[in-house]
Amino acid sequence: MSMLGVGPDVDTGRAEGAAAALRTTTAVRERSGQLLRRAREGGSRWFSVHDDALQTAAAEVVDVTRARYPDLAIPYHSRWRHFEAGGVDRKADLDARLAGLDVQARARAMIDLAVVSVLLDAGAGPDWHYDEKAGGQRFARSEGLGVASWHAFVGGLFSTDAAHPLQVDAAALRGLDTNRLAEFFQVGPSNPLVGLEGRVLLLRRLGDALAAQPAVFGPHGRPGGLFDLLTEPHGSATSSVAAHDILSHVLASLSGIWPADNAIGGQPLGDCWRHEAVVGPGLTRGWIPFHKLSQWLTYSLLEPFEWAGVRVVGLDALTGLPEYRNGGLLLDTGVLRLHDPTWAAHRWTAGDEVVVEWRALTVALLDELAPLVRGRLGVDAARLPLACVLEGGTWAAGRTLSQRARGGLPPLSIVSDGTVF
Repeated sequence: MSMLGVGPDVDTGRAEGAAAALRTTTAVRERSGQLLRRAREGGSRWFSVHDDALQTAAAEVVDVTRARYPDLAIPYHSRWRHFEAGGVDRKADLDARLAGLDVQARARAMIDLAVVSVLLDAGAGPDWHYDEKAGGQRFARSEGLGVASWHAFVGGLFSTDAAHPLQVDAAALRGLDTNRLAEFFQVGPSNPLVGLEGRVLLLRRLGDALAAQPAVFGPHGRPGGLFDLLTEPHGSATSSVAAHDILSHVLASLSGIWPADNAIGGQPLGDCWRHEAVVGPGLTRGWIPFHKLSQWLTYSLLEPFEWAGVRVVGLDALTGLPEYRNGGLLLDTGVLRLHDPTWAAHRWTAGDEVVVEWRALTVALLDELAPLVRGRLGVDAARLPLACVLEGGTWAAGRTLSQRARGGLPPLSIVSDGTVF
């Protein structure tokens, strides 16, 4: 890979090559770094960067990390943490339900669950909640979405096979009814969920993508086909897979599901946006990729592979997630400052330059924050990869600061269609 994250054999003058170049975390990091350097030099029209506040941010993250994980046995930042909301071990419940299946079939089911749950995970908004009947607990935001999607999965919402409800198949997704999802998520006039229609659209598009690729996802179009795709060549339960290979297959096979119309020559780019200051070769010039939900999905697939005995390597190839908790941590600790504080009161869209740049600076600064956090905790990157720094972590610290400053609202108001944030 070159400094621009583009292999020498990739023709970025063609749409296919440009899209491939933008589907790498090398491109995410390199282009985010461009905008961070530019902001530090005073070139940003939106933000200033205050490096002296990075230690403040690190201290906030360390405090939250020690409170959440006193023994520093920190799991990955993953959807599976949300399935643990309220201290309920839903993974053990799922294991019991899947006990009659072999290792591979259990892995496929868990991947099925993780995929649909992550794709339903964009910000819920401040007014929605989910009441879990068993236990009588109420959950909101990401935990609520996780628990609601878990119950929708075990309730068979995403399967057309009544004999096998614990799976996701293309036919069920393509026929997903908005009212049925609303029913499972307890959505109503007094309990509105941001982007409900967008979530349904995203899952229907997922169904289309799964059905169109039987060689990858099998005759029934199951997301769990990724397990066979990535492990069969090795042929044993002791195989290994690189984290970026998981992401690459997610991006290559599911790039067409995103409603955002960002594309180069008909090649869908997904969570990839225009910024005039970003440089790159060929048709990639002016584009900056993030692939936040795809990376969040990849983080959430690490454990199903590992639980099946597959070693996942190269975790730090994935980047920090550019969403409003991690980005909020940087704004609320003063690492980033808006040139005009009144901009925080505006309502922005995902494609607005201020949002694109905020997300880029978040990716780049999380890479600088991680070693500061490790240093304060006295651990190295081998013990605390970025996936665990995020979990410990940056996301929770961002939420804590947001709660303290604005009752949980993010520092910038983003109009969400339920597919990015």
